[in-house]
Amino acid sequence: MIIFGRNPVKEALVKDSSKVEEVYISEEAKGEKISEIVRLARERNIKVSFLSPKAIFRIAATSSHQGVAAKISGFNYSSVEEIFERARIKGDKLLAVMLDHIEDPQNLGAIVRTVNVLGAHGVIIPKDRAAGVTPAVVKASAGATSFVPIARVVNLVRVIRELKERGVWIVGADPLASRVLFEEKLGDLDLVLVIGSEGKGLHRLVKEECDFLVSIPCVGEVSSLNASVAAGILIYEIIRQRRSKEI
Repeated sequence: MIIFGRNPVKEALVKDSSKVEEVYISEEAKGEKISEIVRLARERNIKVSFLSPKAIFRIAATSSHQGVAAKISGFNYSSVEEIFERARIKGDKLLAVMLDHIEDPQNLGAIVRTVNVLGAHGVIIPKDRAAGVTPAVVKASAGATSFVPIARVVNLVRVIRELKERGVWIVGADPLASRVLFEEKLGDLDLVLVIGSEGKGLHRLVKEECDFLVSIPCVGEVSSLNASVAAGILIYEIIRQRRSKEI
């Protein structure tokens, strides 16, 4: 797989350089971060090739490469159990995000980035009819895919039922829900937030398996939020509630 962009390539070299097979740098690329990428690669005995801008474009298949790309072995998905383990190691109540067939790689990447920045523990995605981790997702995540456990599962409903058996609360985001996010006390719960797909929202079976649904108040003429924005608001509110109890 080819990844591209300065942050994603740097994070791949820092987090798990064993997956990086070769780094490609545009002959015109300059700056401190480019120098750092070259240094990191050479320290790890990874081949660095300096190529023309046209060659970098052909490798990355996009103009958004920022002058750098890298060839890595296929993305290693995590298990749901590894997400639990991340929470246990940190001494936290579980907080993960489940994505119900989100197809836009930009949304997936942005959500992974938000999970990392705000300190949630992982992302669960379905195997079929949904975005997986691709170079575009890695780029949109600013390299956060190197740090966030992402579990890819066959059946979301089955996983939800297994999570509930372990005492995890499943809370779905639904713009029509009568229960409002900011009025719910969610900070004390082991929690998985479920975000629906663009345009379609939560599928019926997934919605029925949720313990309850919450909405984010919208006061403008547009009545719904982008999936990644909604995920950010939901995660932030849970983290805010948890931290307010620590003060």
